[in-house]
Amino acid sequence: RIREVRIEDLLGREPVDLNLEEISGYLEGKRVMLTGGGGSIGGELARQICRFGPKSLILLDHSENGLFHINLELERKWSGAGVEMEIELVVADIRDRDKMDKIFKKYVPEVVFHAAAHKHVPMMEFHPDEAVMNNIIGTKNVAELAGRYGAERVVMISTDKAINPTSVMGASKRVAEMVVKDIGSGNKTKFVAVRFGNVLESNGSVVPMFKQQIAEGGPVTVTDREVKRYFMTLPEASQLVIQAGALGKGGEVFVLDMGEPVRVLDMAEELIRLSGLEVGEDIEIKIVGLRPGEKMFEEIMTEEERSGVLGDSGHEKIFIAKVEEVEGEKLEKDIKELERLAKEMDAEGIVRKLQEMVPSYRPNRDMLK
Repeated sequence: RIREVRIEDLLGREPVDLNLEEISGYLEGKRVMLTGGGGSIGGELARQICRFGPKSLILLDHSENGLFHINLELERKWSGAGVEMEIELVVADIRDRDKMDKIFKKYVPEVVFHAAAHKHVPMMEFHPDEAVMNNIIGTKNVAELAGRYGAERVVMISTDKAINPTSVMGASKRVAEMVVKDIGSGNKTKFVAVRFGNVLESNGSVVPMFKQQIAEGGPVTVTDREVKRYFMTLPEASQLVIQAGALGKGGEVFVLDMGEPVRVLDMAEELIRLSGLEVGEDIEIKIVGLRPGEKMFEEIMTEEERSGVLGDSGHEKIFIAKVEEVEGEKLEKDIKELERLAKEMDAEGIVRKLQEMVPSYRPNRDMLK
């Protein structure tokens, strides 16, 4: 029998508790749109947003299954609670500009949380065109339409993998940050981005995979003995997003203080022990090597951002990274070129273009060959 493990026990630190009651007034009575609403982070965001009484919650995703399950859960929780809140389910792809235009025109959201993205690092190494179309073009569509239809604020979810990226996914998210910053300058809508570490319980993340491997009797697979990652819980991640929406004045990139990065091997050993089993006796750990696009350790800010940290976000556990300015016309031209390359499925062309746009991008694609 495997013992149930509390996710917080794997963090190696106390979870950060953000006081949402103080800062979530901007959601009350508002029309709130959530892209990627059927995903694990989108679902947790939806749960948190509902607590603050929005007028309507528009959950948008290209996965009908994800939307079906989160809707079932929310209806069960809120239908009998006497809350006047409409939940709208929209099956759509953020890459479809015309359809997204019609959706924004119909619902006119006042707050937009943009969580839709391709996030699996090795998978995007094999499909750079998908990373470009979803993470960059999709973000551009959402951000431009939010501005056009007068949204008050937009919060985009980014990743620590956008810093000195070694993967197409990370580079695409860095460009997405640039897009949001560019559209936000000179726009009444407040645009901010939030960088996540690895979210412990999210779909496809390392802990659910380890749990499954333990349940099957092992081995538990770890890429490298020394590989380290920043980790956060789903509630931490979603609360950070909501708090950033309140704190943002426009153009900032917010980062949660996640303490020290955790060695993934230590986490695997701890999970085996907490499950009531012995490492090496009941469950083996197997070192399998880094996968395409992965790196040994993540960073949450570049050196330049760290030296220019804007500091006081109003919360001791949230940093604001000082990101470089964006040259709008050049970015527009570069993105058109990226879109052309993506439509031609020119993987190497996309990688070269991303390197030009994100000079700190050092592709780790040797193992694809």
